[in-house]
Amino acid sequence: MADIRPFMTGGCQCGAIRYALYEKPDSTVCHCRMCQKAVGGPFAALSKVPLDRFAWTRGQPAAFRSSTVAERHFCAACGTPLTFRYLRGEAIEVTTGSLDNPAALPITRNFGADARLPWIPLLMPGTLPDVPPSNPPLESFQHPDHETPGP
Repeated sequence: MADIRPFMTGGCQCGAIRYALYEKPDSTVCHCRMCQKAVGGPFAALSKVPLDRFAWTRGQPAAFRSSTVAERHFCAACGTPLTFRYLRGEAIEVTTGSLDNPAALPITRNFGADARLPWIPLLMPGTLPDVPPSNPPLESFQHPDHETPGP
């Protein structure tokens, strides 16, 4: 697919692993306990495309078989969670936050709602005070949200 322009790109925090999506994904949120632990957060935001519309474009991620039916990929260098995939499925789901432009993909559905944390409604805009920026300002070592020649 190298000769086809990707619809979206993404990758890990350090830049060692990059990927491309070759069609618009369907974006969802999963609240199940396995997803909470996999991303270290209250839910996983995931964006799904068919396997044949996805490609690793830099590096190879590490894999963890999180259940009898699924595996997850992550960057072995920086730990960024990158994908969820059913072993016998024909699709792959990237972590929406690992996309270069996650704001372009509004969430369409919730999964695993029976495990949703009771305080999730508090996350709505305007319900919690904003924390002021750090002082002194931090310097980020994160890979930029675009393609570069190497990690």
